[in-house]
Amino acid sequence: MKGNEAIGEAAIRAGCRYFFGYPITPQSELPEYMARRLPAVGGVFLQAESEIAAINMVYGAAGAGARVMTSSSSPGISLKQEGISYLAGAELPAVIVNVMRGGPGLGSIQPGQSDYFQATKGGGHGDYRLIVLAPASVQEIIDLTWEAFALADQYRNPVMILSDGMLGQMMEPVVLPTQEPPVLPKPWATTGAVNRERNEIFSFFMQGEQLEEHNRRLEQKWQAMVEREKRVAEFFMEDAEIVVVAYGTTARIARRAVRQARQVGIKAGLLRPISLWPFPDEAFQRAARKARVFLSVEMSLGQMVEDVRLAVNGQVPVHFYGRVSVVPSPDEIFAMICQLADEEVAVNGSVRSA
Repeated sequence: MKGNEAIGEAAIRAGCRYFFGYPITPQSELPEYMARRLPAVGGVFLQAESEIAAINMVYGAAGAGARVMTSSSSPGISLKQEGISYLAGAELPAVIVNVMRGGPGLGSIQPGQSDYFQATKGGGHGDYRLIVLAPASVQEIIDLTWEAFALADQYRNPVMILSDGMLGQMMEPVVLPTQEPPVLPKPWATTGAVNRERNEIFSFFMQGEQLEEHNRRLEQKWQAMVEREKRVAEFFMEDAEIVVVAYGTTARIARRAVRQARQVGIKAGLLRPISLWPFPDEAFQRAARKARVFLSVEMSLGQMVEDVRLAVNGQVPVHFYGRVSVVPSPDEIFAMICQLADEEVAVNGSVRSA
């Protein structure tokens, strides 16, 4: 399947029956797929008049207890940020897909990774957090989309799938989920108040103390996510002295560069965050105890590298290599690994296998 279409099929198999969106490249295949498939399974597809309208339709469906999704690409996600803040403030579960393109502004339709800050630090107003999952293959797109709906329901919080233009257009063989999706009861939903007290869903508090109490409770929920929802993948990390860090498309390319490095005897490894928030910092701390240097590779001017440096906490140097809306090649990353290896040899001795 194509990456963008795989998100749609995984969402439907996870129980998503409502999709509200607005077309923008390079994610347009996803709403096209939902427009074809949702009516066939009794669902609703609606192309809204704008991204802002779409995210507020998501708010309504989520408040009624439905599994609902929206998608867009970088500038479109910027327009949705107010609604995302409202969803998080009102504790409404939804899945939001960002198929990143280059930026800032309109940028280009080429793949990029410059929305890391926006996704992980909260692009909208107020204190809030999203679980942010970063797939690196079409199969992982399916697996993480399926999981995103369960996490959204579990925590009553929006979950973001952070893909990019290359993953969205990529075609790979996949295995689709066939099991029934887990369904949690939603007694908080606005489904009608017959024989019970009415439910109220809002994020507005007139009294400062009430808002603080609400936000403190949200904070406790986010701390539970930090404890339970960190995900990371490791490649050749057992004895890695040069640790390459990358996510999404860039991680696929870095994996080949690490293999090239191993072929010439350089002890390189790849550490790939799957959850960008919560960031899997313990894995970085463990790796830093054995490694001599880290290299963060991104399709941006350097965003995730800040979290890498926080996680490593000064134990070893952290270098950065980035391209902007240009997909780096394995040879470029391999050249950077070789350069760092030569510098380490000059300063500290060999980082190559005997």
